[in-house]
Amino acid sequence: MDKSNLGLVQVFWGNGKGKTTSALGTALRACGNGYTVHLVQFMKNGTGDPEIDYPGELKALEKFSSFSFKRFGTGSWVIGKPNQQHIEKVKEAYDYLLSCLGNYDIIIADEILYAVQLGLLQEQDIISLIEKRPKQQELIITGSHIPFPAIFDRSDLVTEIKKHKHPYDSGIMARKGLEY
Repeated sequence: MDKSNLGLVQVFWGNGKGKTTSALGTALRACGNGYTVHLVQFMKNGTGDPEIDYPGELKALEKFSSFSFKRFGTGSWVIGKPNQQHIEKVKEAYDYLLSCLGNYDIIIADEILYAVQLGLLQEQDIISLIEKRPKQQELIITGSHIPFPAIFDRSDLVTEIKKHKHPYDSGIMARKGLEY
């Protein structure tokens, strides 16, 4: 398979639903075309609830032998100041992500921009990741409600997912099979 078309940096960010979904849609297409895809999820996992810790989209994608994933999380979201466990899990995820460079055609760093937004990583960490990745490896990064122009300037595709209306605003919680 000709992999010379790989090597772009894609960003999905914004306050709307669909950042991870967009990245996983790309993963689905890539796996269907023979590319290897590895998903590293920041701040997701550890709740002890298998429905949340092992959602349907991962169950579906792992049916492809070319798809793999690893999730890092504490089971709780950062509210206010991050605690030591949040900091350690994000560092563990980032170090793991760096160790994956060059091992897959496509790497997805899911929610990594939220780690920057919440002060668990620095913007320079993402810039360093972009610069360190092999030039023929696609990198997809997601997360954050706020823009990071220095990261966006170094990316090839930047898509803002913008919320206009969301069921949660009317009290409708996430639904199994649709949102997780």
